[in-house]
Amino acid sequence: MPILEHLWIIPLLPLLGATVNGLFGRTWPNKIVNSVAIGATGLSFFAALEAVREFFLLSPEQIPWVKQYFSWIEAGNFRAGFDLQVDQLTVVMLLVVTGVGWLIHIYSTGYMAHEGGYYRFFAYLNLFMFFMLILVLAANYVLLFVGWEGVGLASYLLIGFYFLRKSAADAGKKAFIVNRIGDFGFMLGMFLLFRTFGTLDFVKLFDKATPLSAEAMGHLGTLTVACLLLFMGAAGKSAQIPLYVWLPDAMEGPTPVSALIHAATMVTAGVYVVARSHVLFMRAPTAMLVVAVVGCATALFAATIGLVQTDIKKVLAYSTVSQLGYMFLACGVGAFSAGIFHLMTHAFFKALLFLAAGSVIHAMGGEQDMLHMGGLSKKIKWTFVTMATGTLAIAGIPPLAGFFSKDSILLSAYQSENGGPNVGHILYATGLFTALLTSFYMFRLIFLTFFGKERYDEHHVHVHESPKSMLVPLAILAVLSIVGGWLAAPAFWGKPDYFAKFLEPVFAAPGGAEANTAEAVAHALEWPLAAVAFITALLGGFAAYWLYLKQPSKPDRLAKSFGGAYRTLLHKYYVDELYAATIVRPLMWLSTNVFWKTVDVSIIDGAVNGIAEGITVVGDGTRRTQSGNTRSYAVWVVVGAIVIVAVIFWPHVRPVLGVAR
Repeated sequence: MPILEHLWIIPLLPLLGATVNGLFGRTWPNKIVNSVAIGATGLSFFAALEAVREFFLLSPEQIPWVKQYFSWIEAGNFRAGFDLQVDQLTVVMLLVVTGVGWLIHIYSTGYMAHEGGYYRFFAYLNLFMFFMLILVLAANYVLLFVGWEGVGLASYLLIGFYFLRKSAADAGKKAFIVNRIGDFGFMLGMFLLFRTFGTLDFVKLFDKATPLSAEAMGHLGTLTVACLLLFMGAAGKSAQIPLYVWLPDAMEGPTPVSALIHAATMVTAGVYVVARSHVLFMRAPTAMLVVAVVGCATALFAATIGLVQTDIKKVLAYSTVSQLGYMFLACGVGAFSAGIFHLMTHAFFKALLFLAAGSVIHAMGGEQDMLHMGGLSKKIKWTFVTMATGTLAIAGIPPLAGFFSKDSILLSAYQSENGGPNVGHILYATGLFTALLTSFYMFRLIFLTFFGKERYDEHHVHVHESPKSMLVPLAILAVLSIVGGWLAAPAFWGKPDYFAKFLEPVFAAPGGAEANTAEAVAHALEWPLAAVAFITALLGGFAAYWLYLKQPSKPDRLAKSFGGAYRTLLHKYYVDELYAATIVRPLMWLSTNVFWKTVDVSIIDGAVNGIAEGITVVGDGTRRTQSGNTRSYAVWVVVGAIVIVAVIFWPHVRPVLGVAR
């Protein structure tokens, strides 16, 4: 049975796994729950592989491959169907979501083995996979939005998995609310696109948008506004300024959740939407510049906060925010292939780093503070080797995956002329400085965790290596973090960047002499800029080595010397406090004192209660007329008769009384 004809099978399998475990898993032993959850995602991964194999057999005229299964919404000329599509961009996302997701499911069987709600965790994890696959396979914005909202729901359930812990419950609610703010903009963007183009199907909409000329820089035309609204949704889902605040708190969820949702898949959904909508963004240079600037600012902002965090998962959380900023920087300068390339390599090494951090936490009996670790490299060697591999990759050390994807982004930023040539150079310099900070805080993590003296009580903490169910996924991700970027390596020798070439039909650029000249310039800059990036990464690593291994007392002295700056970074620029003072508490006061006590209780409840009391009084008075006294009833009969006669004969009586008609 050709999978391309039945693409619905790929998301259906995780949905079945979620349903079966959710309904029956409570009474099952862990082994059966594992079989259902891992079997569902594993089969989905192999179905995706088969779909990709069949995709490569298609002719260029058949791409994108779109299958319409049934109409979901029909109103006048509008149709939103359960339509799925596959093109080169879908292939990349499909393999990342199913492949990395399956590895994280396997890892979770070891990490969550002794946790309560085991069946519930895997039901939620499978449900997330279903919605994420709907998101990347959707052939229109409406179905994509179903997956978009679904991953938000699954994220809320997984972040708040330890719902008896207030911090986890609050983190789940925070993620849900902040994402709803971005989603409101996303919906407005969809409405505007439908009003403009009369369709939300990708193929039809982009075909109508392609002939349009680009809007002038600084002009808020229809496409610019629509793109900015879509980016608002993307900023919420992918944790960009000012909607990034939910992601660091989301570390309250189990570590596999952090790896799957907040490193490899869900948070990249915003980048995917911008890349998928590149036809619109390329015709809205103002929106492109906003995307680049916000992405670059977020990358730097989050990296500075990561410098001083001591919770191992919080360091990786702010690193994720920063790396997502890199991806948006790439999209903002028109290097969509580079952005998706970094999305893929980041999925490998950041999932590896989170899972390795989980292995460290597992070994330390739940401890997450790096100041209470140290000297672990000899006790958990496999975890150390894999986490060091991920660190080298994210720092941009060749020939690991992060070096090639980060180099592609910095090169594209340097060449960008959107907003003026100096803007591109500023974006490049900011991105390069962020790479320096990234290298520093990641090597700081390695040195504090695995080197130096032991800063924990050996009598209370029995350090032990993780089981094979956790180590095997780490080893596979480590290999992918090494070789995942080699598709771009030939570009350094004047040969094609095979990853960019694969995505070229999706992000097709105009050819001709100008394109060839730009490519020649890019090849000329490739080696010098790569060398600068490599030296920058080495400087960051050396600075961390000098401060945390050679001069371990130096960081405390520096923190005291720069007390104000250190406290600002430690408190994350007081953004949460600022939001609480200017938004949360005023809204809480408004909802409590105005909407609840005044509008709801005094006005609405008061009106309802007042009517009820009035009816009660009238009813009570009417009840009293039923006295059982015959003479009283006779009087009422006479009064009633008089009233009826007056009503009937009133027009005839008025002349007699001298009343004018």
